This record gives sequence, structure tokens and C-alpha cells, in this order.
Amino acid sequence: MLPERTQVLVAGGGPVGLATAVELGRRGIECVVVEPRTTVSRSRPRCKTVNVRTMEHLRRWGIADRLRDRAPLPVAWSQDVVFCISLAGHELSRFHGVLGLAPEEGRCAEPGQQAPQYVLEELLREVVGELAPCTLATGRRVVALEQDEDEVRVQVHDEDGTQKTITADHVVGCDGPRSVVREQIGAAYLGEHALRPNFGMVVRAPDLWRHVRHGPAVQYWTVNPDAPALMGPIDRDGTWWVIAFGVEREAGHARAREIVEAVAGVPVDAEVLSTDPWTARMQLVDRARDRRVFLAGDAAHLNPPFGGHGLNTGLGDAVDLGWKLAAVLRGWGGPELLASYEAERRPVQERVVRAAEDNMRTLSTDLLHPDLDRDDAAGERARAAAHRRIQETKAAEFHALDLVLDVVHDRSPVVAEGAGDRLPHAWVAPGHSRYDDLGPELTLLGPRGAATGAFADAARARGVDLRILDAPGPDLLLVRPDQHVAWRGTTDAAAGAPEVLGRACGAPVVHGRSRP
Repeated sequence: MLPERTQVLVAGGGPVGLATAVELGRRGIECVVVEPRTTVSRSRPRCKTVNVRTMEHLRRWGIADRLRDRAPLPVAWSQDVVFCISLAGHELSRFHGVLGLAPEEGRCAEPGQQAPQYVLEELLREVVGELAPCTLATGRRVVALEQDEDEVRVQVHDEDGTQKTITADHVVGCDGPRSVVREQIGAAYLGEHALRPNFGMVVRAPDLWRHVRHGPAVQYWTVNPDAPALMGPIDRDGTWWVIAFGVEREAGHARAREIVEAVAGVPVDAEVLSTDPWTARMQLVDRARDRRVFLAGDAAHLNPPFGGHGLNTGLGDAVDLGWKLAAVLRGWGGPELLASYEAERRPVQERVVRAAEDNMRTLSTDLLHPDLDRDDAAGERARAAAHRRIQETKAAEFHALDLVLDVVHDRSPVVAEGAGDRLPHAWVAPGHSRYDDLGPELTLLGPRGAATGAFADAARARGVDLRILDAPGPDLLLVRPDQHVAWRGTTDAAAGAPEVLGRACGAPVVHGRSRP
């Protein structure tokens, strides 16, 4: 039975909506996730890269290893991307240590993980089901909402059309590109559609591995006039995803098997399991909040898939908004905390959209040359030129840890000057990250003394859980639940502790001072 009232209603139970519920439910916040699909479809893998930052959040939730155990391709299987004429043809170029699968030692707490989106989504459904405050309501959809100063009333329909109204303190719209929540608050996408069509497929070809000339890789970019494409394995048993560039829907359906053979470079027995025609979109909503209603994930932003940033950016939205909503509902978060959601996430979203658009500027269709497949000097020259261009234009797509990790919330009203960056990761013991010691809410790192005592007193006054960790050095760091630094200061900051803590908690600022 659906409740009549909840603290937060999440429209959409994909990975972003479920991640929002995890952030809320782990903090004891009542949450209802409304999702039309009763089961998770395995017909389309969608996102294939769970990046290092998302994996750090999964580690914080205690489920990173659960995802790795379920992923069809272990991290050690391959960390390469290959550009080739076909799977059986000449190799053009190669990248190693791609997509955060082999990050610099110590830079992050978790490497990335290749996994189809449905694997992550199935895991998050289980986790939400394990959280007592959360209700996952499948077979239902949000159709309308209205709000006032005190609440949001949400109309929910089930599969047979039965209507129910659920009243919530806040609503989060994670209901994708065709978001009802976005429409209801009058927000709209701004940006562009790409003109070039793409045709996605999932195919079953158990014998294809016998013809792969280039060894294991997480992606193969094929550069030939019959199938300029991108493909990769979903598992090691012969299931593959394929994106044929520049192919219209009708042509894709008519030529599906032909495209697979051209990608392979040899005749191959393949079964097309699903198709997914699409065009890239580079869009952001004009606003992601209307009073008590928020937008996250694809409901708020869309970008081309090149670089694997879409789902991961959406999950970052969920983390940022989730802990802030919980703080407000538990009483220690002030109004500026919710105001900071757009201020912090929009610059990240804009940066990701630009990067993904840049990655799309060079695709397999742009690398074609009539001499590439020749076995003579002209062919060698053409392949060498292609290699140089690929290395110059595609490296940023596969080595993007700066984009993923170097996020600084320097426009946020709840972050002090000189802060906002992600707390640098460090191993304090084998397998034990500094992140593992942070508290569930705020954490103060630094040498114990008068200042740490003053922060502890200020935290008790606000009703916020503050964990104090003894750390060497002259400086103090106030760290948020999302591992970003809210404030940096020295050990003589005792007098300013209430103001510093108040700002981090979103208290209104009056004449330069935080009001408790």
C-alpha cells in the first residue's frame, strides 16, 4: 500500500532516482520512489561505465564490492580502447588505462567499473528495499503535481488507471528526458540536438571472439566505410553492444546483420537482441528547482554518451541533493543548503555537456580514408596519420579523471572561500581509505584543541552530527557528507566556529555572519 504522506517523493526509479532514495533512506528520511517499470529491462545496457567518483559513493554506501561481484567484466579483464578497421582488421591506435579503470595510485578510493546500467539499477533496487524508510512503488507513474508553501500534492496512477494522491514535503523529478515533473514546474530544456543519427544494437555472437585480432578491450572503434561504428563486449560470453554512426532507423533495421559483419570484418553468426536508434542531445534545463520540487539526472540535463558521463553526472546530482534534503528535514540544514543545489550542480553539468560534445567531434565517420586497409606504403601512411589524429583528438575522452574528480563548488553559498574541492584521497592503511573514517554528516579533520572543542559545541547547538578526526598539520578541514571541503582554516578559529558551521549547514547569512 502506498502511504498517504511521505517526506520525499521521487518520480522515476532509474539509477538516479534510486540513488536519491539511498541518500535519504540511509539518513532515516521517509521516501517513496514511483517507477512505471515493474522490472529492470536487460535488453539495452545504456550506460556501461560506472566512473571512479560514482564508485566512491558506492563505497560510502557499502555496496561497491556488491556491484563488482555482479559486473560481467572485472576491472582486470581489460583497461584498453582500440581503434581498428574491423575486429579482424588492421589496428589503428590504442589507449591504455582508460575510463578510470586504472587510475593513478592513491588518487581515488575506487577504480571505475565497466557494468551495464541494468546491473547497477538492479543492485540499487535491492539496496532501497533494504532501507526501512524507503518504498519502491513500481507499476505506477506520476501524472501531475501541485504545491504550496507547506507541501506538494502528487497524483500517482497505477497500471489500471487507479489514481492516488500522495502528499510530500519535497519532490525530486528523476523521470528522464520526457519528465512529467519538469513539465509540471514549467521548466524547459535549453540547447541543441545533433543532426547525425545513430543506430544502437545489442547482438549475440558467441563466435565473434575467435576473430578479434586485437585482444580484450572495453571498446572497439571500427573505421571502415561499411560500418563506422563503436562496439564493446557486455560479457565474455558473446553479448555485444554496437553503435553504428550515421545510420537512420529504417536503414539500421534493414542492415543490422550486415553492419555486424562489417564491424567484425568477417562473416559471423549474430542474433540481434534489441535495437535503439538515437540522436545526441546537448541540453540543460533553464531551472532545476521550483520551491519544493527539484530535477535531477536526465530530467535536468542531457549529453552525448562519449566519455561515459551521463549517468555518473546524474548520480552526482542525487548525492548532492539527497544529503541536503535530509539535513533540512532533520532540522540542522538551513534554506541556503537547498539553494546551493543548482549553484553547485549546474557548473558541473555545463562542463560535462561541453566535454561530451567535444568528444563527439571526432567519431569513426570522421576518420575514414580510402587507403586505410591497403597492405602497402600508402596504407601504412594512412594508418599512421589516423593514429596521430586519434591520439590528438580522443585522449581527453578516455583519460578524464580531472573532469570527474577535480570538481570545485566555488559558486556555492554554503562553501567558504578557498574551499569546495573534493577532499584529497589518501590511504591510511592497506585497503583503508581516509574516506572510510568520515562521519555520515559533517567531519572536522585537524589537531585536537580549543578550535575542535568550539566546533563540537557549535555542532551540538545546531543539532548536527559532527565527527572529529585527529589529523596532523596546522589546518582544520570541515568536510561534508559528499566528501567535499566546506571550509579550510587554522587552529585559532575557535571564535568563528558557529559562523563557519552555520554557513556549511545553510543558515541564512546576515551582515556577513551566519544566523544560528
